Amino acid sequence: MKYSYLGPAGTFTEAALLQMPGADSAERVPAASVLSALAMVEDDDADVAVVPIENSVEGGVTATLDAVSVGHNLHITAETLVPITFVLASAVPMPMERVRSIATHSHGWAQVRKWAEATVPHAEFVPASSTAAAAHGLTREPATADAAVCAPLVAEQLGLHVIASEIEDVPGAVTRFVMAAKPGPVPAMTGSDKTTVMIPLPEDHPGGLMEILEHFATNGVNICRIESRPTGFSMGDYFFSMDLEGHIAEARIADALAGIHRISPRIRFLGSYPRADGKPQHVGPEVSETAFSAAQHWIESLRG
Repeated sequence: MKYSYLGPAGTFTEAALLQMPGADSAERVPAASVLSALAMVEDDDADVAVVPIENSVEGGVTATLDAVSVGHNLHITAETLVPITFVLASAVPMPMERVRSIATHSHGWAQVRKWAEATVPHAEFVPASSTAAAAHGLTREPATADAAVCAPLVAEQLGLHVIASEIEDVPGAVTRFVMAAKPGPVPAMTGSDKTTVMIPLPEDHPGGLMEILEHFATNGVNICRIESRPTGFSMGDYFFSMDLEGHIAEARIADALAGIHRISPRIRFLGSYPRADGKPQHVGPEVSETAFSAAQHWIESLRG
């Protein structure tokens, strides 16, 4: 197996990849961006890609949401969670007051913004493709910035000087990473699963979103995450990226998605896979598999 991931080496994404079964002994290929990592799978240069999709502080990673939803024909097959902590590091020992520019990924900067405003308000934010890329940029000539916000692991790997540790604004933050592959057999149902879908709003009119959500409510499907994203075609043209609690093999999930397909035929199923947190699904007796089976038998009895 060959895995592509958002690189370079030392990113939180590589840490997430190493949590995936079998990945520690597989070939790992760093990519410069989320789009590049996913494109490697579509081009058969990698079997699967591991990319960040959601952060507990900053929310959805838009590059991944957009690419998986509309840019690539890939399915999510697994997810994992990685605790996030940051350090401020420099290539050489440097007092805090000399730090005038700090490189990091935009999501990393969002998670240390309050600390930065209180500690280094004079420092300029320099965007980087990843937190690890920001750290690697300090070792080049000329350096991309005076310092970088990065993971402790990459700072240690590169021999950087740590100016400050545990600088994240919200202790205990986690980032969710997903494994994406070409469409194939759906992972088996475990009883603690998620299903990800992309649902375009078929027509912009009052109650349009409610028509979609009613199918989930009627079938007792809990929405774990919902975000609206522009399609890029025209102003006001949006799709909804959603994570549902449950598996496509469950009647309540299948029934809800079938109903939505009738009003939004461009809906895309993006995968059913085990939840990383292992939380049990909350399913009322009226929408259990037993209830769906009993209803189906009742309909069949009416047909004779």
